[in-house]
Amino acid sequence: MLNRKLAPPVQENHNLTIPHPEVVVLDNGLPVYVLDFPGQAVLKVEVVFHAGRPEETVRLASRATARLLREGTSNRSGGDIAEHFDFYGASLSVPTNMDTASFSLFALKKYAAELIPVFAEVLQQPSFPEEELETFRRNSIQEFQVELEKVDVLAYRKITEVIFGENHPYGYNSLPEDYTRLTRDHIVQYYEQWYTPANCLLFASGGVDKEVLQLLNTHFGQQKITGQKTDYKNSVNTAKPGKIHVAHPGSLQTAIRVGRRLFDKRHPDFKAVFILNTILGGYFGSRLMTNIREKKGYTYNIFSTVDAMLHDCCLYIATEVNTDKAAATLRAIFAEMKRLREKPVEAGEIEMVRNYLLGMMLNGLDGPMNISEVVRGLIVEEMSWSSFDELIETIRTITPEQLQDVANRYLQPEDFWTVTVG
Repeated sequence: MLNRKLAPPVQENHNLTIPHPEVVVLDNGLPVYVLDFPGQAVLKVEVVFHAGRPEETVRLASRATARLLREGTSNRSGGDIAEHFDFYGASLSVPTNMDTASFSLFALKKYAAELIPVFAEVLQQPSFPEEELETFRRNSIQEFQVELEKVDVLAYRKITEVIFGENHPYGYNSLPEDYTRLTRDHIVQYYEQWYTPANCLLFASGGVDKEVLQLLNTHFGQQKITGQKTDYKNSVNTAKPGKIHVAHPGSLQTAIRVGRRLFDKRHPDFKAVFILNTILGGYFGSRLMTNIREKKGYTYNIFSTVDAMLHDCCLYIATEVNTDKAAATLRAIFAEMKRLREKPVEAGEIEMVRNYLLGMMLNGLDGPMNISEVVRGLIVEEMSWSSFDELIETIRTITPEQLQDVANRYLQPEDFWTVTVG
């Protein structure tokens, strides 16, 4: 009989490879990145535009355009669109972020002929009704006012503002007057400039057969390739890091954010910093969690993250604590950074992190939809196919001495902003 008191041995999985998509070129020259999994009943079609904050000339134009795109076309109302997708058990999600606007259709392959034409209509013929824009303004301002009562929201807004700069696309903070100033003309102008075939990437995964490809060619492959591709130039924030406190009377806790600017994913040190961050605060067994939560009991949750955008990146540590523990928590955070700078990570700890990260990578390649997310990320971010393999190899081979060297370069206290709100 199995002794269930003993954990099974840990075995490394060596089969961490990404299938390369087939590239099918439509009549107008638009490439479709296809991941066909024969026998799959589910289909995912995703259209990605480089239409985020870096392309804005009017604040919030990117968010409003993506949000309002499905609220009506020249032939259908927003209600008609929603009812049509619901009738066929499909969903249309809009997972926007700082850099892109993505539109994902999830459906059963057998209904592709009924759904892909309407999906294309939503993207190509939006009407941007004035009444929907007014609803967007009103709801957003109400949500904004509720969010500003939360110390963690205020702390995040402030740390990104000071890291990147208050006028940087990744650093500016939206205000109620930004919603009020936004007009339908701003949205139409933004759409016409950036929602073009030349600035578009098309992905199809799951059950992708000839019928699906023909539908995509009919409804996406006949548009003339017009428009321009985004050409963003990053800016530099010359402000010297310091300490900032934002008073928030009546709050029961103090939110803490400690962060610094880094570099995008193409930087040669990015992979090592990603692993170092995992040790510091990137998973439940991290040093910050073990010390500040488990040993000291200052907080319920604390983490650090490498927040990588297309053109830039920052590393920040986040937690909320009782106000009388804020100073001690900050000392403990910087003490953990100091430990990483002064002493190599022990073999047992680094092995734990290796297994954790490889397990996360394996989970990210579980199934057609997860694989499509990884492939889409590489293509949208213009990363080489070898970059994933290089990350896996770095996780497997990085040494304690290399991690210590990276810590001494990127975990120096004078490079970090400290923001407290409470």
